[in-house]
Amino acid sequence: MIQLKTIEELRLMRESAQLVSKTLGLLAKEIKPGVTTAHLDKLGGEFIRDNGGEPAFLGMYGFPNNLCISPNAEVVHGIPNDKPLEEGDILSVDCGVYMNGFYGDHAYSFQVGEVAPETKKLLQITKESLYKGIEQCVRGKRIGDISFAIQNYCEKEGYGVVRELVGHGLGRKMHEDPQVPNYGRKGSGKVIKDGIALAIEPMINLGTEKVKFHKDGWTVTSLDMSPSAHFEHDVCVIEGKPVLLSTYKYIYEALGIVSDEEKPFTRDF
Repeated sequence: MIQLKTIEELRLMRESAQLVSKTLGLLAKEIKPGVTTAHLDKLGGEFIRDNGGEPAFLGMYGFPNNLCISPNAEVVHGIPNDKPLEEGDILSVDCGVYMNGFYGDHAYSFQVGEVAPETKKLLQITKESLYKGIEQCVRGKRIGDISFAIQNYCEKEGYGVVRELVGHGLGRKMHEDPQVPNYGRKGSGKVIKDGIALAIEPMINLGTEKVKFHKDGWTVTSLDMSPSAHFEHDVCVIEGKPVLLSTYKYIYEALGIVSDEEKPFTRDF
């Protein structure tokens, strides 16, 4: 059952999501060749606690770290380690916060130095597909409209849209109804209503859509070991329209990126 939120609850969710956003912004300054993902994990966990939150992923379903950090062919759920990042890597950082009784959960895929042009394009298209999905998060539409928009946008570029992993509802639990696949049919799935809160997260591979689940119980890679991109926002519906709870503005400030991509989905409430 979908748990619709009140405006007051959505404001609390926004605080949790914004702490995730600020954590990702902090880490954006640190991601460079020679840095380890274990170092990033430690920094992120300390920042979350120092700002009144709890790292939501730590211990969830037995996960051993504060953040899921997934380089290159790793799709999601990468376990931080002591291997230094290298020039040309890409790195998905997925962060969760629990604060004020609600969860925030979103992700960004970073470039480590200069990356190959085809990989840079994968990151661009995947992030653009996230906003194509958010555009469909409108009262009266259905979850399948979000899914179809993401799939259609990415498959036109020849990319593999991961099937086994999906977005989800968000609130007092990290994973609530409904599931939000990145593939599907227009007009299918649950009806979108005011008060819904979703974590929309395209996971897109440069090659095959197929993935491999590894023996550590967490790491998921593309089956052909091609690069994989992952972007995630927390979004709700207010007065019929999509409103972002999370933001990439702290990342962009850290990296000197100018963007107005969030403007259509940003409002006070």
